[in-house]
Amino acid sequence: MNLPLFLSILFGIILLAGIRIVFEYKRALKFRFGKYVKTLNPGFRWIIPLVETIQVVDIRVITINIVSQEVMTEDNVPCSIDGVVFFKINDPEKAVLEVEQYDFAITQLSQAALRDVCGKVELDTILSKREEMGKNIKSIVENETGHWGIEIMDVKIKDIQLPENMRRMMANQAEAERSRRARIILAEAEEQAAAKLLEAGLQIDKSPSAIKLRLYQTLSNIAAEKNSTILFPFPEEVLPRNSKQ
Repeated sequence: MNLPLFLSILFGIILLAGIRIVFEYKRALKFRFGKYVKTLNPGFRWIIPLVETIQVVDIRVITINIVSQEVMTEDNVPCSIDGVVFFKINDPEKAVLEVEQYDFAITQLSQAALRDVCGKVELDTILSKREEMGKNIKSIVENETGHWGIEIMDVKIKDIQLPENMRRMMANQAEAERSRRARIILAEAEEQAAAKLLEAGLQIDKSPSAIKLRLYQTLSNIAAEKNSTILFPFPEEVLPRNSKQ
């Protein structure tokens, strides 16, 4: 093999070995002999083999799960809480150069923040104000990640696991609350019905004809069953009447 052909093949290999494709949703940090040079934008890029290397960073919104954490609430109730963190890299240079394994660091920060926030409030607050708890955790985490060029988009609390005895107690409490509301509604209905009956009685008492009609209606309702015999020991004319009529 002659020298020109060998050099041509070697040049072709070097040329092909340095080709890199950077996707639109990624950025590539170029290092030359281990020193950061610049950030490569999406598209067709070429680097010097063996001299330059790149590290690709995804700039889309990334999701990381917060593994279940054992938390003792302010009212001394043990529970297991997990969640999810949404974050985005705004500055790839800082995310790579300022912190090692930023995803692992965010996970550890989120776990510590979750235990800290949930341990300072009562169980009822955690159950009823998950959104507020997530915002508090987000505020703590983003105070650290802001220096790394990473933006915390949101933090959500996914699930809260309670001890079996606590779940039974909460179910009993909810059942008792529903029973209390049902009794209150029934009492209010009885009160309204009594008021309407009193009003109707006053209206009937003002007219003897109304009293007769009411009496006949009652007898008709009784006779509808056809299993009773009705006896009048005195005529209905002797029934008490309003003296004003």
